[in-house]
Amino acid sequence: MTLRLKIHLIVGLLTLLFLVVMLGLQLRSMRESVNEEVVAANRVASQFMNRTVWRYAAQGTPAVLGFLQGMGRVRSNDITLLDKQGTVLYTSPSSPYKPGRDAPDWFDALVAPPPAVQSLELPDGRLTVQANASRAVLDAWDEAIVLVFGAVVTLVVLNGLVYWLVGHTVRPFGRIVAALNQLEAGRFDVVLPPLPGAEAGTIGKAFNRMVGMLQGHIETERRAVRAELQLSESRELTRWVDHQIEQERHLIARELHDELGQSVTAMRSMALSIAQRMRALDPQAEQAARLIAEEASRLYDAMHGIIPRLTPLVLDTFGLADALADLAERTRRSHPGARIELQADLAGVPLGSEAALALYRAAQEGLTNALRHGQAQRVDLRLQAVADGVVLELVDDGAGLAADWADKKGHHGLRWLAERVQGLGGSFELLPHSPRGVRLSVRLPGPVPRTEAVPE
Repeated sequence: MTLRLKIHLIVGLLTLLFLVVMLGLQLRSMRESVNEEVVAANRVASQFMNRTVWRYAAQGTPAVLGFLQGMGRVRSNDITLLDKQGTVLYTSPSSPYKPGRDAPDWFDALVAPPPAVQSLELPDGRLTVQANASRAVLDAWDEAIVLVFGAVVTLVVLNGLVYWLVGHTVRPFGRIVAALNQLEAGRFDVVLPPLPGAEAGTIGKAFNRMVGMLQGHIETERRAVRAELQLSESRELTRWVDHQIEQERHLIARELHDELGQSVTAMRSMALSIAQRMRALDPQAEQAARLIAEEASRLYDAMHGIIPRLTPLVLDTFGLADALADLAERTRRSHPGARIELQADLAGVPLGSEAALALYRAAQEGLTNALRHGQAQRVDLRLQAVADGVVLELVDDGAGLAADWADKKGHHGLRWLAERVQGLGGSFELLPHSPRGVRLSVRLPGPVPRTEAVPE
């Protein structure tokens, strides 16, 4: 049911109720008026007959009959003359007022007063004066018809006027509904023109503001989706680049270990053999050969120092825990004044190659920053399996990081590490540690399958 029809029905029902009440009050007034008129007329007629008819009664019944016939009709009364045997000698003539018409019985019963009869006992018979309200009731009926007709006309005119006014008032709301339907259909560029009426105009302005805000939110969401997509693509690219770099590092480390390492070892062996042979023949050649052997040994040691930094070959062979133990031992040798403590307990949780390498790089980066930049004297490294994955935590007692380190340039190793961890679905935290130092925490979900990032 539309708002227009609801208002129309409410106004119509209220108007009808008002008219019914007014008609009821009018009918009550009519009943009181008819009652007063008929009762008064009957009382007057009875008193008149009581004082007059006795003059003629002494002369006999013919004189009374002549008097009544000469008097004719008395308003709102029926006069009847009866002899002693009850025979009707005279009855008042019918009223000439509105002849042939009578009010409906139901209206007569509603308006007419109770019947009133006055009787006069005469020497030769009886005279009755009975109230007759038919003409008064008929007048009331005619008046009621006029009132009902006027009420119906008023009801129709008033409802027609209300219907037109409501239609004129709510017509702009149809445009608002149409605009809402277009908005629901996905047209977010719909704009309402200025609408007539204070309420419709206010709603129209609010609708246009809502559409403007909605367009702004949609554009913001679009930019956010595009940014998220670009970030996702950037992370995929980062993982692919990181994977390629690790592959190249692994390949270079293998080449150094397998090819160059054997060549340097062979070179040292041949130099020592030459020095052994030239000891008696050519002391200078022996000395040169021993210099070559020493340089080959230094080259071999330097090469084996570079290989772990390129890629931890022990990680592929023995796993993350042993690789971290090897990293801690090599760090102790290179920093004899620092204390490095390691606790590793994976509890049999399987790790993919990317996850293991990311955790190893996190430990490597954390140790480097703590010892080289933070001048730490103690570093605690802990690797632990938790319910939802694996956590690597590194705590040092060094100088720590500045409060605004994240806003400054540099720290590329930490930023690259954070990207790598987030690309694996993990979390990276670098926070100050009380009373001094830094706490680095890396959490990766587990078990992490062995995957290889490949760009689209």
